[in-house]
Amino acid sequence: MTKTKIDHIFNNIEHRPWPLPNEKWQWQQTWEDLAFIHWEIDESQIRDKVPPQLEIDKYKGKAYIGIIPFRMSGVTKRGYPSPSYFCDFPEINVRTYVTYEGKPGVFFFSLDVTNFLVVWFAKLFFYLPYYQAKMSVNEIGTSINYIHLRQDKVFEATYGSRGKAMFEKESFEVWSTERYCLYSNNKAGNIFCADVHHQQWALETAELTIKANTMLNDFKIGQQHPSVLFSKSLDVAVYRLKKLTGTDRGK
Repeated sequence: MTKTKIDHIFNNIEHRPWPLPNEKWQWQQTWEDLAFIHWEIDESQIRDKVPPQLEIDKYKGKAYIGIIPFRMSGVTKRGYPSPSYFCDFPEINVRTYVTYEGKPGVFFFSLDVTNFLVVWFAKLFFYLPYYQAKMSVNEIGTSINYIHLRQDKVFEATYGSRGKAMFEKESFEVWSTERYCLYSNNKAGNIFCADVHHQQWALETAELTIKANTMLNDFKIGQQHPSVLFSKSLDVAVYRLKKLTGTDRGK
């Protein structure tokens, strides 16, 4: 059997909240130089933007919206090559947290990348709200300088690690990051889910300076959560998208 770059992530699965899917993973990718930035938000601000079949997940009674800037690398289908021009690119997403029949996951309001092929593919096959944007990501010493522009959506920040940290299982940090599926929906109103697998997050506390941010102008947000997190690199496997509602469920 041919080995892949991400085989090592299956050496430890005890941290998963549910078993691995009983099938082969379909896609592999690496998430690099991530920052997790969150704000409190009233559920009423996002309820009509999230499909009614999905329950808004809350931490200690509060809903949250997050901005996650990072870089994707080595994005490819199982068994295929990953040329840098097509498979490495920056991404920034705006997301919240949901559950479906008790299974926690992530729901995206937007995902911005520079690669128009990724936009086309993700919208068509994963029903995800991807957009093409102008973006640059540069390392300045030990910090990341991140610049994003899409029409009136702007995000510019500098962030970097302050050092490794350990968090309790019931902490906000674990609640907001240790999620092993994404949810999406199509125009017909059907809900879909794709499981993911990776090693447990090696989280670090982060320094953050936001110079500009209009990514959340469509929302009335509350206070920024004081915990800003950083992760240097994480290899990820993504499973096929499954339909949860409508006809041909699971297909």
